Amino acid sequence: MSPALVADRLTKRYRRTVALDRCSFAIPERTIVALVGPNGAGKSTLLGCATGLVRPTEGTVSVLGAPVGDRALPRVGFVAQDAPLYRNFTADELLTMGAKLNGDEFDGAFGRARLEEVGIPLDRRVDRLSGGQHAQVALCLALAKRPELLLLDEPLASLDPLARREFLSALMDAAAERPMTVILSSHLVADLERVCDQLMVLRSGQVKVLGATDDLQATHKLLVGPPQRRRPRIAGVGQIVSASKAERQIQLLVRTSGDIVDPAWDQFDVSLEDIVLGYLAADRPIELLDLEEADA
Repeated sequence: MSPALVADRLTKRYRRTVALDRCSFAIPERTIVALVGPNGAGKSTLLGCATGLVRPTEGTVSVLGAPVGDRALPRVGFVAQDAPLYRNFTADELLTMGAKLNGDEFDGAFGRARLEEVGIPLDRRVDRLSGGQHAQVALCLALAKRPELLLLDEPLASLDPLARREFLSALMDAAAERPMTVILSSHLVADLERVCDQLMVLRSGQVKVLGATDDLQATHKLLVGPPQRRRPRIAGVGQIVSASKAERQIQLLVRTSGDIVDPAWDQFDVSLEDIVLGYLAADRPIELLDLEEADA
């Protein structure tokens, strides 16, 4: 598959703050990507660069095979954080405005049909909608562009569990009906695990891991072993992602490079949330050489 979004040493600085630090990655087309990271990790800045709303300090970013700009933007849908909408407009008026701003690319009939499908009155003003309905209208406006790339910045943050489920269900229906690439930024890993097939973890402005969720779960394990003054190399382990030490055991989240057959270590499968937390907890990836300690 061709990449839908490509960054090459993408960097963004705000005076002394580095929001993105030499990010290089390629996101395949027709995938649904969970973009996960703590507050201040650079998620919104990354999405802003992809839409052209934020100008990089250094590096480049291309969307759907073209530099970010007028040629690419008509093919991109974007829902900003908190899904800002004109509060005095009705849903129908917002769709009419969307058609005038976007021209023939905007499918107003699709938008109206989808809002009726999820039970949102077209004649109700935005300020009289619930949080979940507000998010659904914002999603519908973005989908009505019939985008090839859809960028969603924390759309689930303020929604209750039922509204989150309805939002994700509408998103999955739209992706199944018309193939597109979706990048969904969120803290709610348990919700994302059900809908996303790619994971990107962003921390301190850098991409710590990016890959297919099935592959990541297959190549990450939790190892539990006895504490020791000097930790040996572990055959089949390519990287120690994070480590925690208790009085009677050591727990390692590892990325494997082959089969682990060392009898000193018990191994367990991990969830996507375990992988995310492991990469977020570590100050940096811990290589095997870092685990070797000199004898006292």
